[in-house]
This record gives sequence, C-alpha cells and structure tokens, in this order.
Amino acid sequence: MRKEFAVTQGVIFDMDGVLTDSEWFIAEAGKIMFRENHNTAVTHEDFLPFVGMGENRFLGGVAEKYRLNGFDIERDKKRTYEIYVEIIKGKLDPLPGAVEFVKACIAAGYKTALATSTDYIKMNASLEAIGLAHGFFEATVNGLEVERRKPFPDIFLEAARRIGIAPDHCWVVEDSVGGVQAAKAAGMRCLGLLTTFPEGEIRKAGADIIVKDLSAVRVEEIG
Repeated sequence: MRKEFAVTQGVIFDMDGVLTDSEWFIAEAGKIMFRENHNTAVTHEDFLPFVGMGENRFLGGVAEKYRLNGFDIERDKKRTYEIYVEIIKGKLDPLPGAVEFVKACIAAGYKTALATSTDYIKMNASLEAIGLAHGFFEATVNGLEVERRKPFPDIFLEAARRIGIAPDHCWVVEDSVGGVQAAKAAGMRCLGLLTTFPEGEIRKAGADIIVKDLSAVRVEEIG
C-alpha cells in the first residue's frame, strides 16, 4: 500500500552537489590557502570527510589532520573564499537539470528556499555564477545563520519557517548523507541525488526518492 504524504507546498534546495558542483573548486581554494598560509601541502581527498558540513569544518577538519597549531578559522576561511571567488569565474556551471527543476517547482506553485551549510560569501558567489541568484528562492539560509549544522535539522526547519510552510509539506533536495539525515530529522521528505555519495549510503540515510541528478526527475514526482 502506498504511503500517503502531506500535499507538497515547498521545496528546499541544498546548493553544493545539488545545484552546482563546487566541491572541487572549494577544495582547490583550500589547498592553495594551506600552502600560502601554512606552507602545508594538502590534497583534495583530505577534504572529502567534511563535505557538506560547512567551511568551518571543511577547513578545520583538514587543519586538525595536519595538526596545524597556527590555523585561524576566520583568517584562513576569508582567504579561502577570496581564492574561490577568483577561480570559479567562467568555470562554475549548474548541474544537469538544476536550473530547469527549480523553474519547474516555481511554475508548479511551490515556494522555494535554499538551505546551504556554506557561508554567505560562497553561497552568493556560487548562485551568481550559475544564474540562480535573483528571483528564484523566496528565502535563503546559510551556515552562519544556524547554530547547529547538518545532520541536525535546524537549517531546513529555519528555511521552512521563512517560507511559511509546515515541515511535513516540504521536500528537501540533497546530495549528502548528513543532508538527507537532516531533512528526515526535520520531518520532511527528501529527494536524494547521486552526485556525491553512493546510492547505498543515500538510501540508508533515508531518502524517499533517489535519482542520478535533477535531469532525471519530473516535478510531478514530488507532488
């Protein structure tokens, strides 16, 4: 028997791995920053365990691995963002189907929000780069605006509050294990994308629908 769900009224999007793939660029920016500020050679793989957790943990986790006593999160994050904004120019693209799906949600009458663990600077630069900065989201929530980040549900609950939709009437679009867990903890349904993690991990985290990317789903499937 098909489980009955509340009628969809809102769709909340994560950003990295959902709308665009900025992970290589932010890892490259971090790599350059660690070389400049700490004379330390780190790899892209060093950042993988901290994907989706926001830049404080993304950079801080690598600093802990290399035991960098001189690591300063505000200074080093600021420099990382400066590098990121420069290296994405003309290179950061939306993921397949992302822009079209956001537009389809709006056309279907759903309220849309963006909820990303990253800070405002990176969020804004990324949305500008992929053409989704203006008029596509009724609310945005970034990692600086919540005390607890994913896998805690705070960011999605705040996004739902800002668009005035009850959690059980919302879908979350996520690509990370922690993000899916956060969506389910918020009492929301979750569309899980396979842009970052293996299907088994996304399924175990509790995604209600799993697709390769947003080009592989129709807005009617979340109605």
